[in-house]
Amino acid sequence: MRAFTAARIALGRTGAAQPLRAVLPFRLAHAHARDAVYSSLDKTLLSDQPWPKQWLHSQAIHREEYLQRPDKGRQLDDRSAEALAPADADMAIVLVDGLSATAINQHAVPLLEILLPLLQVRQFRVAPVQVVEQGRVAIGDAIGALLQVQLSVVLIGERPGLSSPDSLGAYLTWQPRPGLTDEARNCISNIRPQGLPYQLAAEKIGYLAAEARRLQATGIGLKDNYTIQLPE
Repeated sequence: MRAFTAARIALGRTGAAQPLRAVLPFRLAHAHARDAVYSSLDKTLLSDQPWPKQWLHSQAIHREEYLQRPDKGRQLDDRSAEALAPADADMAIVLVDGLSATAINQHAVPLLEILLPLLQVRQFRVAPVQVVEQGRVAIGDAIGALLQVQLSVVLIGERPGLSSPDSLGAYLTWQPRPGLTDEARNCISNIRPQGLPYQLAAEKIGYLAAEARRLQATGIGLKDNYTIQLPE
């Protein structure tokens, strides 16, 4: 089974303890996870991308406040809220650092290089990409409401795991507005080369977006019937 999973199984033992060859990788993985939580968005990388973008910030001033006050990570600060106006668009794509800016830094650009043309083929008008610091998933609701779009797609760094400090998540919400809870969303998790590859993730997001528009619903109102054809 060890050949098919990165899970820590069959580690062996030395007396009553784990062997050194298992302890050291565990400590390294834990350090990578902590680094991911305190990582920052690569603004130079994101600024260099050709797509239009807008920079926003939550009410959490810094990482310590973000970790201690999840409610502030769900709300825009006053300056960001004032900067947003109704857009001539159907959809908002929101990049959020979440609990792993590393995930955004490594995976958001290659994913969007596939996703944006795919959404254009499906005739979605996409607003400028919104980039949020110190944000959580629900901050996409306020952004979508201020932009007055039908659908929001929040790409966010997921909580780091010991084998996946860089997992990217995608949350789709129909008619985003403050006050929604998670049953109103569809989530695609573990987007990264070692998990759900970019091409498959983009196709799945495109499928769910089209279904959301057809049914005018996400979350419990949108059943995910998309079948992924894994590469041979």
